[in-house]
Amino acid sequence: MAVQSGLGEPRGPWFISPELGPDGRPWPDESGSARAGGAHRWHHRLLLGLALVAISSVSGAAAGGLVASQDGAPGAASASAAPVPAELVTAAEQTVPGVVSVLAAGADGASATGSGFAVDDQQHIITNDHILAKGGSGSVMVELPDGRRFAAEVAGREPRSDLAVLRVPSSAGLAALPLAKPGTTRVGEPVLAVGSPLGLAGTVTAGIVSAVDRQVRLGDNRHTAVQTDASINPGNSGGPLVNARGEVVGVNTAIATIDGNGSIGIGFAIPIEQVQQTADTIIGKGG
Repeated sequence: MAVQSGLGEPRGPWFISPELGPDGRPWPDESGSARAGGAHRWHHRLLLGLALVAISSVSGAAAGGLVASQDGAPGAASASAAPVPAELVTAAEQTVPGVVSVLAAGADGASATGSGFAVDDQQHIITNDHILAKGGSGSVMVELPDGRRFAAEVAGREPRSDLAVLRVPSSAGLAALPLAKPGTTRVGEPVLAVGSPLGLAGTVTAGIVSAVDRQVRLGDNRHTAVQTDASINPGNSGGPLVNARGEVVGVNTAIATIDGNGSIGIGFAIPIEQVQQTADTIIGKGG
């Protein structure tokens, strides 16, 4: 499939490993002592770059301004590689209507695109803070699955957790996505990443939970993340990672890269426990 896009290249990356610091040395343990030894030496040869997803600039194209084709024929269908479990099909059908595309545009011309999802019947939307940070202090636009667009109010931001809450008018009528119960996410369970990678709204990719409580560093902050092999690309950032029951288990935030060369099949999501806590705090303050 050939892709022609108005999206710029993803900004970043930060060359960081879940086991190594930015300088390539082991992270300190809880006592403050550096971890070292042969078990970690191979990391010096393979340094993963955790690049924030969906911090691409939009160069002259509106969000979603992307043309995709297969063999030069727009809209040509691609063959499915394997049967999809019925429960994942149902989960996708339930999730897509509550997922939106987010465009943050700054007064200086800077802009960033990503995804978000409705979290309650008051039309609050969860997304990543770094999308708003890249867009500057300008306007935020939300595009719904049916193509309608709404100017969004920023209800609150929490840069440390890389989460933000938006709000759109009640006329948007977004369906809130259910949240998984804290502590119920399990390694090996199937999950779906839903969002607008490269401007392709309503895209669903499948994988499993590869790890929980994965320690990673994003920017200046260290996070506990859910690791997944579901395909995550620029534009997925801020979108939900959902289980087979259609419950949100995390917010897609980052990917691992080698030398900054795109996704290698390792993605990270902010756990639902952190998402719910931050959202409740922001909305509870009148957001």
